[in-house]
Amino acid sequence: MNRRSQIEMSEPEILTFLNEEKVAIISSFGPRGWPHSMPLWFVERDGRVWAWTFRKSQKVKNLERDKRATVLIEAGNDEYSELRGVQFETNAILHDDLDLVLDFATELTTRYSPDGQTPGPEAMEAFRAQAPKRTVIEFEPVRTLSWDHRKLGGVY
Repeated sequence: MNRRSQIEMSEPEILTFLNEEKVAIISSFGPRGWPHSMPLWFVERDGRVWAWTFRKSQKVKNLERDKRATVLIEAGNDEYSELRGVQFETNAILHDDLDLVLDFATELTTRYSPDGQTPGPEAMEAFRAQAPKRTVIEFEPVRTLSWDHRKLGGVY
């Protein structure tokens, strides 16, 4: 058994990890061909990462030009023995449907609310005003890599 296979996460471990972590780094191809990496809050839906951003953002422009994106979620940066992460090579699917955008706003806000509460009427009104300017991005995995150095028990 090689080291790589020893540290891979199982599918249930990946789902647990995605639901624990809060920030995904999304890398797309910028207008000059260089990687453009930005942090986004996200929601896990059926093993896929979903996020949203403003429709006029550089991320969206990049993904309209080339749907390929890499999504990285990582943790344990203080100690090598604690490093964990998942990297998805994906095709991005852009969603502009207003109902979908509003549903996503509710789901994302609830996930990041300290007490897990759904947004109130004032927040929902703000989301309704913002929805036409927003795009929800579904990252469809093509290849998944994962690692959990804790599985090595400190032995390298």
